[in-house]
Amino acid sequence: MLTATWSRLSRASLSSRSRRTLSLFSSGSSNWSKVVSDAEKIVGYPTSFMSLRCLLSDELSNVAMHVRKLVGTQHPLLNTARGFVYDSKNNLQMRGLVVLLLSKAAGPSHAASDLLAQDMVSGIYPSQRNLAEITELIHTAFLVHRGIVDLKEWTGSAGPLKDMQFGNKMAVLSGDFLLANACTGLAQLDNTKVVELISSAIGDLVQGIYYENSNNTEENGLTDGVDVASWEEQTFLSNGALLAKSCQAAMELARHDKESQRLAFKYGKHLSLGHKLNSDLQPFVKSGVVDPVSFGLSDAPVVFHRQIVGQERWRQQLQQAKTLRNQLDYSKLLAAVKSEKGVSSAVDLCCYHSNKALEAIQAFPSSEARSALENIASAVTKF
Repeated sequence: MLTATWSRLSRASLSSRSRRTLSLFSSGSSNWSKVVSDAEKIVGYPTSFMSLRCLLSDELSNVAMHVRKLVGTQHPLLNTARGFVYDSKNNLQMRGLVVLLLSKAAGPSHAASDLLAQDMVSGIYPSQRNLAEITELIHTAFLVHRGIVDLKEWTGSAGPLKDMQFGNKMAVLSGDFLLANACTGLAQLDNTKVVELISSAIGDLVQGIYYENSNNTEENGLTDGVDVASWEEQTFLSNGALLAKSCQAAMELARHDKESQRLAFKYGKHLSLGHKLNSDLQPFVKSGVVDPVSFGLSDAPVVFHRQIVGQERWRQQLQQAKTLRNQLDYSKLLAAVKSEKGVSSAVDLCCYHSNKALEAIQAFPSSEARSALENIASAVTKF
């Protein structure tokens, strides 16, 4: 039932504009890559192996063979697939890594009399490792489903219509397969509260992306839009709920108390929001040539900018950025946003969420895992 609901809702809400690069919880900085590499050594093995059993299954291998037919087209599913195979710097498995690090940082609970310490590998229970894999499978399913092309916006330059239709079918099929595996693994954890947490995170994810898509349009840009508080709420749903609730679920699996679960949730929430702000800020803080369509109207600096300059001036800026074909010139919008304090305000908010994540993790015992989590939280403020 859960799989069917996700599939139906995600295809309805995620079939959006494909021109913008997806944030895969990654950063291009060498500092970020080093932090992740060091953290992976602490949990026992690279998290890129986490979903290997699922990704090498016969069912997904058959899907991969069909996806090869899309080579030569511009279907977004190809870019997603290439990211998993070739782009090691993107660290696609960050959510699972954070869940494993938190599990190790918290250690075994005194209340977990029925859990055997000898079952732990590198200080992590098998159920917590399974949870980390489930979290990644859900996130990957979301990315694959988000690669569905809105055929109403299809143009001939993207490839033949039949190729786009075929790519959409493959995105639906492979995304559904990944989610089905995640739901099966979730049931095998045999913990009702964990099932409730992760199920609600899936619902939050779909709701958040629906809001994100509806806010990231030119038509919305001419209306009142969202304020910063609403942006944070909606961003938590689409980018933070899965990690925050997975961190809380990891504490539940080890029978930790409610306070530990609250702190784990807090760390996941603020880390996710901080990283989303970092991702949104990249086009505005990078030096040199920037892709003019690498940001959206619902990105944090734009939301801050709209709030600072007021709705009337924002509408004027949108009109001034129109081309002769009545399309937005994003390079002009980029310059307009950078000319005000929207960027610096977004940087301040990013630092705030980083500090909140550090505050939460410092309540756990001092350890290598805690230090790695602190480094990850600090890294989101590096641009």
